[in-house]
Amino acid sequence: MTRLPIHDAIPDLLAALRATGRAVLQAPPGAGKTTVVPLEMLRAELCTGRIVMLEPRRLAARAAAERMADTLGEKVGQTVGYRIRGESKTSSATRIEVVTEGILTRMLQSAPDLPGVGAVLFDEFHERSLNADLGLALCLEVTGALRDDLLLLAMSATLDSEPVAALMAAPVITSQGRSYPVDIRWRDTPLPKGTRLEQATADLVAQAVAETRGGVLVFLPGEGEIRRTETLLKDRLPPDCALRPLFGAMPFAAQRAAIAPAGKGRKVVLATAIAETSLTIQDIRVVVDAGRARRARFDQGSGMSRLVTERVTRAEATQRMGRAGRVAEGTCYRLWTKGEEGALPPYPPAEIEAADLAGLALELALWGAAPTDLPFLTQPNPGAYAEAQSLLMMLGALDARGRITDHGRALAALPLHPRLAHMLTVAGPQAASLAALLAERDPLPRAAPSDLALRLEAVTHPRRYAETRPHPANRAVVERIRTEAKRLARSAGGGRSDAMSAAEMAALAYPDRVGQRRRGDAPRFVLSGGKGAAMEPGDPLASARLIVVTDTDGNPREARIRQAIAISEGELRGLFADRITWESTCAWSKRDRRVLARQQERLGAVVLEDRIWKDAPEDALARAMLDGVRELGLAPSDAARRFIARVELARAGGHDLPEMSEPALVDRIEDWLLPHLAGVRSAEDWKRFDILDALRARLDWGQVQALDRAVPAHFTTPLGRRIAIDYSGDAPEIQLRLQEMFGQVTHPTVAGQPLRVTLLSPAGRPVQTTMDLPGFWAGSYADVRKDMRARYPRHPWPEDPTRADPTLRAKRRG
Repeated sequence: MTRLPIHDAIPDLLAALRATGRAVLQAPPGAGKTTVVPLEMLRAELCTGRIVMLEPRRLAARAAAERMADTLGEKVGQTVGYRIRGESKTSSATRIEVVTEGILTRMLQSAPDLPGVGAVLFDEFHERSLNADLGLALCLEVTGALRDDLLLLAMSATLDSEPVAALMAAPVITSQGRSYPVDIRWRDTPLPKGTRLEQATADLVAQAVAETRGGVLVFLPGEGEIRRTETLLKDRLPPDCALRPLFGAMPFAAQRAAIAPAGKGRKVVLATAIAETSLTIQDIRVVVDAGRARRARFDQGSGMSRLVTERVTRAEATQRMGRAGRVAEGTCYRLWTKGEEGALPPYPPAEIEAADLAGLALELALWGAAPTDLPFLTQPNPGAYAEAQSLLMMLGALDARGRITDHGRALAALPLHPRLAHMLTVAGPQAASLAALLAERDPLPRAAPSDLALRLEAVTHPRRYAETRPHPANRAVVERIRTEAKRLARSAGGGRSDAMSAAEMAALAYPDRVGQRRRGDAPRFVLSGGKGAAMEPGDPLASARLIVVTDTDGNPREARIRQAIAISEGELRGLFADRITWESTCAWSKRDRRVLARQQERLGAVVLEDRIWKDAPEDALARAMLDGVRELGLAPSDAARRFIARVELARAGGHDLPEMSEPALVDRIEDWLLPHLAGVRSAEDWKRFDILDALRARLDWGQVQALDRAVPAHFTTPLGRRIAIDYSGDAPEIQLRLQEMFGQVTHPTVAGQPLRVTLLSPAGRPVQTTMDLPGFWAGSYADVRKDMRARYPRHPWPEDPTRADPTLRAKRRG
């Protein structure tokens, strides 16, 4: 066996495992940990049971098993075997079993004590997949309760090892690895806005091939970008350059061709992140990094997951660069500037922080534990986890107390998202094609209409589809879907015996995404779960009244529909008869500016029938109107405003009265206004309504008396008339005709302070404002008298107003 850098760390690793039963191994790419460590553990006879090693990807699992079997001079399935979804190569002689991460979860759920297993190895743990985090948490619980002899080893290339070592209470063993210098070449300037990633990458690959020797490994975010870049490069590379795509969904034979040596010519491998770790790709001397990674993101606000393309992290960029220095000095071309590198985040987020947690919630319910009961390296977000549990309850996988049901156990046994597992379990084998289709990437191009029925036709009748439809289906994707559908059909139970339409089956999987078209010209839909979604106006489904949305872009504000299927009301009623209910609602309509009382037959937020609620209770109508008042504002009348000002002034003077500032009134609006809203239903009604009586009702008899004494509402004129006092300004104020104050020789006061008196002309216009009436009579009154006598000769304007009688009368015509 060729000696690899990891061999130097093996003695310390074996000693740690013998001493504590646990370890964290940190080794850079190329050190040989994946294929050396299991074999060395086997040779050292550390355990009597099988050594199970987890790999994050199927390709890596196969490749690792083949490499170890080759090292032993055996075929896969003898000492070394593997198990991945839908495929297994093991035998009774197998001692090392390489599995994908979901397989371990199924093993633990079936037999928590893992009979026949002596060690579990978590390879590439730095990727922090959801299944790896769950697997480690479950294994740690198992070692504490059932299997203290079970060996646990976490292996990683770039992991920040201290947190996981602390979680496992394990020592850290480090392998220095072996790598050759890599010359990093950045762009001089950032990519211009609008530049297509594929075109920029193809240009950089052509430059790299011209400037270097050896194999070239190109990192791109996904299959679509790989295929488009491949097309752009076909006529730009020398004849001896073989283009090899590499992504997880490819047939294994094609994947093997990308990994194998190139022979006499050069090889250019266009790969996803699948090539960052685990795999050893022969002959690579050059890396071209497009600087993008694709991750699943779950948006709690929309309740939907979406794949997003993001910039790589510094850890991912370092991993990728290292691929160029495995066998000799290498070169790494980066599609970003050196200055941009500082803005890259250090590590990618753990999947548990960003992914849809429905599968995790189902597994934990089956295990019988809450997330906080288990030693997770990162706890799931409580809001996202609660959202996942709500979905599982909707699917019948959990009961009202969050415990797993028999139906939930059936869903957990299927290798599908719980939505699709529910559909397959209820509908049976007839749903296998649709389940496989919804679990795979879209087989139709982006320009295709949203109709899911077209995609199902491309899968179930590919020849007819190709002959009659204008949007060509991706053959490789269609074949993957057809193969998976056959496997799912075998694992599906009996299900329903009656035939179900594709729309009905889709609604089983997405009961919260039944969409109803809103009123208006634009094709916008309200979904049964309460969210909104929009469709392209020219889409053939844009005019459909009811649809089931199976894929969106995940936009949290208003998701754009990418896949949907029309469904009839009759189909909905047949499926969800137990969920369709009548609801009586009184609600304020911002659009109509009035309270609407309706009786509606609903499936969640979807309204199947709507009619006027003729005998709606008065209390319900009034409560709905409160929402209208909050929108329209209090808008008190002048009299109400004066009353509020009096109360606030009295409160400032120490009197025990309720607060009547506008914020306080709005905050307690239900307490004081609700009993007075009878008959108020609209903005027009509210405009005519005076809140004064409702405000007065807040005061008891004693408080009214105290208010009237401290801050009286009126001033009594010399004529005996009561004039309302306005307390809303900086001083209390009255307005009255000048002649009505004749004979008043002292200035009026209220609440211990002088009134501001505005004296009006006979026409009601202000002629003087004063807070010193005697001073006015003795001073500027003479000038006012001179001016007013000419204007209003029929009204009295005595020389000495202090001796005149107050009056509101005019002189009779002579």
